[in-house]
Parts: sequence; structure tokens; C-alpha cells
Amino acid sequence: MAKQTDGITSVKGHTFTDPTSLHRSERNLDRIYMDYNATTSLEPEVIDAITEALRDAWGNPSSNYIAGAKAKSIINQSRENVARMVGGKAEDIIFTSGGTEANNLVLHTAVEHFRRNCRAAEQGEGHQNGCTGLPHIITSNVEHDSVKLAAEHLQREGKADVTFVPVSKVTARVEVEDIIAMVRPNTCLVSIMLANNETGVIMPVQEICQRVKCLNKQREQLRILIHTDAAQALGKIRVDACELGVDYLTIVGHKFYGPRIGALYVSGPGTRTPLYPMLFGGGQERNFRPGTENTQMIAGLGKVCFLLCILYGTVRFLFQATFKDRLHFNSHYPGSDILPNTCNVSILGPALQGWRVLSNCRRLLASVGAACHSDSGNRPSHILLNCGVPTEVAANALRLSMGRSTTKEDVDAVVEDLRETVLLLEEMNS
Repeated sequence: MAKQTDGITSVKGHTFTDPTSLHRSERNLDRIYMDYNATTSLEPEVIDAITEALRDAWGNPSSNYIAGAKAKSIINQSRENVARMVGGKAEDIIFTSGGTEANNLVLHTAVEHFRRNCRAAEQGEGHQNGCTGLPHIITSNVEHDSVKLAAEHLQREGKADVTFVPVSKVTARVEVEDIIAMVRPNTCLVSIMLANNETGVIMPVQEICQRVKCLNKQREQLRILIHTDAAQALGKIRVDACELGVDYLTIVGHKFYGPRIGALYVSGPGTRTPLYPMLFGGGQERNFRPGTENTQMIAGLGKVCFLLCILYGTVRFLFQATFKDRLHFNSHYPGSDILPNTCNVSILGPALQGWRVLSNCRRLLASVGAACHSDSGNRPSHILLNCGVPTEVAANALRLSMGRSTTKEDVDAVVEDLRETVLLLEEMNS
């Protein structure tokens, strides 16, 4: 039998929080949080796991005494939980400081793997096919900055050639044929995000993997590695790295009610799939990512992966009835699947730029795009522009991303808040 008290259900010793009672601090009468794609608060049980680890597992995981052994046990269990969430094995999981480090590690590995194989070929230890020129990386023009800027840095430093494949202006997806058309003999990596953090568009990663693997069977050249940044997909849709067919998959805890720590799934790190460290130290994480493990945050990540429920309640936004033909949905594209929690919308009008609307809202807490772009002034999102959204429409964009605690009443209140704000700004403008 399940016992329920104040929104907490207990089943066989495990407790699960009723979504309607989650994070009441975010749902107070004053403000309504709708920026869950930027970050989420911690699940109560995750806080408990971190607190327990702070108290009982303070020892160095490499030590043999009780507190160290406790830390090592927590890390091992967390690795199992993370692996289970993405359909992998425990040995496939490397803990990192976050998604940015994981993404940089993949790009670094692809370039280093190309360089080492070409050196071996020059010494007569292998084929030289594909070893002319720089390593070539294929990605999209709507990637997170931790992929985009890392790739641009490699290109600027003369360490790699990079092709940024534009997404379709119709679907806002990167098309499979466009990726395959860019493949060269020296292509070493294809990196495509699983879901976009601003539009919510889900990319055809599984189809890309299938096509690239067919190419790999035909190539005498170096194998093309495949990476997906799954930061925005985890917790919102089912993610299975083996079904997708990727070599690497990036995991970011704070996007799905975990702590600010990350992990990288690697299909057989160092055996089936290359992985070269960017840091050098004490040998932790099998030398792939040395540094004394952050036991407490790893404990939190492991706990949230254990608790993770992927079925979000999809709230139907009521904007159309309120704003009618003045509304432009930047996250609705024919033929594209969208994350169920993400709505990117522009309210059309000369005085209704997204930053201006949000700064005048009484209750809504949201953003105009990715949180990491908040210091870029009032420029429209390059993601939306690359998806074909006109500049004047992109300038008015609002990214609303819901969490498990978002209610129908919250949505109604946000729509009313936006309606009042639009009226105020238009009166001021006139």
C-alpha cells in the first residue's frame, strides 16, 4: 500500500514527490518560474542524498578508511544509476564538472584521435587514407555554445576544420542528408544536439547515426565518431544512448532537478571508443578525468537519475486566444517533434521586444533564450535567426520552459500577466 502525506507518496521505503507539491517557493503568489531549460531546483530527495554524503561520505574515495569507502560506494552506485538512465553500462560513465567540460572533452578527443592515427599511419603502422589536411568536424549552426565556441576555437587555432550545417528554415531541424553531404575523407566527428535549448526541436540523431555507421563500413579511412549533447532532452523524453547509436552523450544534472555536475557517456571508453584526457593528475575516473571526485554532487546526480520520471504534464498554452494574429510560435515547425515543456513565442509589435516585456512583467520569470547568452545585450537569438525566424520577430522572443510543478493555474496567470504587460508597453509607446 502507498501512504501519502502532504504531497509525498511512500512506496516500499521509497518516497516520490507529488508534482503539484514540488518547489512551492517557485510557485508563490508573487512570481511564476518558467525558465526550467536554464536550470531546475533540486528534488527534495536529491538534497537529502547530498546532505547525507556531506555528513557521512566526507572521506577521499581513494582511501581505505570508512568515510573513504562510503564515498567510493556512493560514486559506484551513482555511476550505475546514471548509466541505467541513458541505457548504458556503469563503465561507460565518466563524471565531469558539467556539460561544458563533457562537450569540450569530446571535441578534444576527436582531434587528438585523428592526430594520433595519422602519426601512426606516417610511421607505417596503418592506412594513410583520410589523413591529409586537418581533422574535420561536422556540427549544426544551432548548437550550445559549449560545442559551438569549442569548435570555433579549434578552427581559429588551425587545429581542425569545422562545418556548421544550417538547420532547415522550414523544420528548424538539421536534415540528415545535409549532414551526410558534408562528410569528407578526413571527417572525424559529427556532433549534433539531441534537442535544442531554445526552440525545443528534437534533432534526428538516431537517423544520422544510422547513416554515418553505414559510411563507416564503406570507409577505409578513420572511423567517424558521433556525439550528441542530450542536456535538454534528459528528463523530458526517453533517451537511450544505445538505441540512438552514439559514441558519446552529454549529461547535465541541473537541467533535470539534479545538482550542477555533469557526466559523459562513452561507449566503451578507451576500448571501442577513444577518450583522451584534457587534465592530468591523480588517476581518478580511470585517468580520463583526474581530480578527487566531487562525491556529494555525484551522489545528488545518482539520486535524481534513480528518481527520474520522463512523463511531463504537457500544458497547452492559451496565447492564441489572448493575442490572436499577433502571435508567432518560434518553436512550432511542421514535421518536427518538440520537447513537451518548451514554448518559444513572440508577441508581435514594435515596443514588445522580449527583454522589455520580461522586465515589465509582474509575475513571470523567464528568459529570451539560453541563459548563457544573457550578457549579449538585446540582440536577437542567433539560434532563432538560424532557424529562419525574421529579425524583428526574433527580437520579441520569449522562451517559456515548464517544470514538473507548473500548473494550469500558473499558465493562466502568466498569460494574463503578459496581456497586461503588452497593454502597458503599448500605452507607453503611444
